[in-house]
Amino acid sequence: MNTFSKFGFILATLGSSIGLGHIWRFPYMAGEMGGGAFVLLFLLLTMIVGVAMLVGEMLMGNRTQKNAADAFIELDPSPQKPWRFAGLVLIGGPFILTFYAVVLGWVVYYLFGVSMDLPQNASEADFAFSSLLTSQASWQILGFSVVMGLTGLVVALGIKDGIERLNLVLMPLLFVIFIGLLIYAAFQPSFMRSVHFLFDFKYYDINFDVIISAMGQMCFSLSLGIGIIITYSAATDKDQNLLESALWVAICGVLISLIAGVMIFTFVYEYDVKAMEGAGLVFKALPIVFGKMGFSGVIVSVLFFLGLAFAGITSAISLLEPSVMFFVQRYEKNRKVITWSIVAVIYAVGLVLIFSLHQDYERLLSAFGKNLFSWVDGASSAIIMPLGALISVIFVGYFVGKARVREMTRGFLSERAFGVWFFVIRYIAPLVVIVAWAGKILDLWFGRI
Repeated sequence: MNTFSKFGFILATLGSSIGLGHIWRFPYMAGEMGGGAFVLLFLLLTMIVGVAMLVGEMLMGNRTQKNAADAFIELDPSPQKPWRFAGLVLIGGPFILTFYAVVLGWVVYYLFGVSMDLPQNASEADFAFSSLLTSQASWQILGFSVVMGLTGLVVALGIKDGIERLNLVLMPLLFVIFIGLLIYAAFQPSFMRSVHFLFDFKYYDINFDVIISAMGQMCFSLSLGIGIIITYSAATDKDQNLLESALWVAICGVLISLIAGVMIFTFVYEYDVKAMEGAGLVFKALPIVFGKMGFSGVIVSVLFFLGLAFAGITSAISLLEPSVMFFVQRYEKNRKVITWSIVAVIYAVGLVLIFSLHQDYERLLSAFGKNLFSWVDGASSAIIMPLGALISVIFVGYFVGKARVREMTRGFLSERAFGVWFFVIRYIAPLVVIVAWAGKILDLWFGRI
């Protein structure tokens, strides 16, 4: 199996975590939760709990050099190997990709279509997005096909020639684009208003919803619990400093989130457009903002959606790779055959999800008042990801064995640092995941999201 270089591993892992969670979800969550208090809690949780969890999953892959399923088996000290069933976390990547690639298809449509004819008001923006979902299945299928084709092509080329090479190009370009947009935003009169909103901390703004949302955003933004981190770590040298790698991933991810937040709220404030939640922020509010900028708005729109597409495609690739590595390692199958076989299954399911949004088929492809796309989306963030993250931290914290884990970390953690890290993994991380998970379930139960 070809492997990442040290820098390539950091960029690939960063590419897996930087996606819609940082650029789309973080700004609208910050807006919903009032700004500063949410941002501060998110930063603290990411740099303490998130980094600890990243190191935990990196250890599993790097020290075993195995895919996510076999890493659990090798580290399981029990002769019966009951943790072999934890390998089911591999299902999460392809499951999430069935709807994630659909959303990326929308980004492609907005990049090449809507950016050239930007809406000027809320009704035009709403029509552009609603018509895409409810009637223009052909445009969705085209965007979805482009995303899945590119994802399959890169993964089929392998770790070195495909995934690392793409991330070496797209990750630097992503930062260049967003830093450029941030500089442009910095010259707008509303820039400081955006900065104050995101960074002015008021302790009385902290409440249960803010805490739950910050925990959920931390879990959502780091690609934990679905085998990605384990898989990528298995494809790098054992002398990789995993703490340093985890810090790079977390810090760069946080920077992109903050840049996206400052930039988006600057534009929203400057052009007096209501900051919508969910998909409405990117696909409705921002196109109105860009439309109000005149010709410069076309350039800004293209750059924004291009950056979002770059972030999304690197995440899509990371969602596919763990299941591909599993079949390649376990059954010694040809990578290209395995890749395109899995892509074909994901593509078929994705088409069903697209038609579940279409006005002519939604009733047929719905259950309990929700279309299939909404069910898959909700199950991913409410069940798949938190369950997988909880399984990983409990396994490392309680079942591998403290002495064995200490030996695994000896190359990059001092005795004191190990004590702090292991305490976080054993006690703090499971609590954070459980509380965030409970909050998500309550949100879904009461229909708040």
